[in-house]
Amino acid sequence: MSNRLASEDAFAPAHVLLAALREGNITASALLALHLERIARYNPRLNAIVIPNYEQARQRAADADAAQRAGKLLGALHGLPLTVKDTIEVAGLPTTAGIAARAGLISVEHAPLVQRLLDAGGILLGKTNVPPYAGDWQADNTLFGRTNNPWDLNRTSGGSTGGGAVAVAAGLTSLAFGSDIAGSIRIPAAFCGIYGHRPSETAVPRYGHVPGSSLPNPALVMAVQGPLARDAADLEMALNVIAGPGVGEEVGWRLTFPPPRHASLAAFRVALLPYVPWLPVDREIVAALDDLASRLDQIGAKVAEAQPEDFDLWKHQEVYDALLHAVVFSDLPTDQRERMVQRLQQSSDPFAPAQMLGLTATAAQFISLHSQREHYRASFRAFFRDWDVLLAPVSITPAFVHISQQTTFANRTLQINGKAVPYSRLQVYPGLASLSGQPATAFPWGRTRQGLPIGLQAIGPYLEDRTPIAFAALLARAFGGFVPPPGYTL
Repeated sequence: MSNRLASEDAFAPAHVLLAALREGNITASALLALHLERIARYNPRLNAIVIPNYEQARQRAADADAAQRAGKLLGALHGLPLTVKDTIEVAGLPTTAGIAARAGLISVEHAPLVQRLLDAGGILLGKTNVPPYAGDWQADNTLFGRTNNPWDLNRTSGGSTGGGAVAVAAGLTSLAFGSDIAGSIRIPAAFCGIYGHRPSETAVPRYGHVPGSSLPNPALVMAVQGPLARDAADLEMALNVIAGPGVGEEVGWRLTFPPPRHASLAAFRVALLPYVPWLPVDREIVAALDDLASRLDQIGAKVAEAQPEDFDLWKHQEVYDALLHAVVFSDLPTDQRERMVQRLQQSSDPFAPAQMLGLTATAAQFISLHSQREHYRASFRAFFRDWDVLLAPVSITPAFVHISQQTTFANRTLQINGKAVPYSRLQVYPGLASLSGQPATAFPWGRTRQGLPIGLQAIGPYLEDRTPIAFAALLARAFGGFVPPPGYTL
């Protein structure tokens, strides 16, 4: 086995690195050393990996090499360096969720996702930065500080899996794993120019996460855990490792994803979500989506504006906002909840009443929200009988300049085409997939005039995760995919 690796090898797709490991062309120790060198060089300016696990990683790499010398492989991720978000529990490491008061709280068991990664032979480099309680589209907290975007250090990484997206984009890790309820995988992927997949809601165990539960809790809907990568094929490989039933369900349940609906772009039926006047989208993102639609049309794919029958994005957002607040703030102390309600009562945001409902919902109202959610799930099932993917922006803006954590959400705005737009509008496009539990794959599609990545998303049919992932992979094959940020290939 060889120890010869160049810095640019850190940008190879994870499946390519795994093939080299399996064939004995490189060693796990050499691959780990490459990543640790890059972390030492670049992480100080990026602040992506905030809880190191380097000594254990070195031991696991040595064990992987010893196993291979004995003619054994440790699993599908044998010897591959990876990271997890600092909201996902890893035994022996803190799970701070970006909260200083949790800095000394050491997890006593692995989240199911982490256990599956380690059982497959993955090597955990460490944990990546997040905003407090994973509640922002930045990765910034008083405990570890701010994570910077490798394309422009003055801009956000996205959130809440911001550190993970940066680590992947800058070649500090082969794969990253995060969570997503309001775009927390997809927005960082879009802002950093990589791929991210929000799995179908029940495909991957959702517990072992802070905030959340260490035990299965089916009432905590919409939140999922999933992968970020530099290659769409790596998303499918990672999903194969982490997907499957949770505790108690494995007795009788099995998960088998159906194959992608098509093997060529020309065969896809591609719906474009119509824009709405109340949700401005950056002109360059609109132009990127128009460009993609035109290219698909030219190669023979069916492309048209379409959405589920009787779909109203405003009403959809009201239900999503209410359920999101009910789930995300379920553990909030009463006094903090009351302060949030008071702020919402004073807010001019037209979605404030829905958000307030989520914070104050009775049991009957919570069940009613679930009933409305089931209406949308049925609507999407019918929609995907006629369409294979639904294309939409991931975000209304490319990566924006860092915003101080001292500025409340209610006082934050984004400049979109010269107009001030409420910061909370960032959750509308991610919510398209989140409310109904659909799988969605974020993929890079060009850059702005300022050189910032543009990301779009393909939303697919429930439990047909391979279809939007395959669509993104076919796009990369036809038109190109991930490009490293300047200055990180040295």
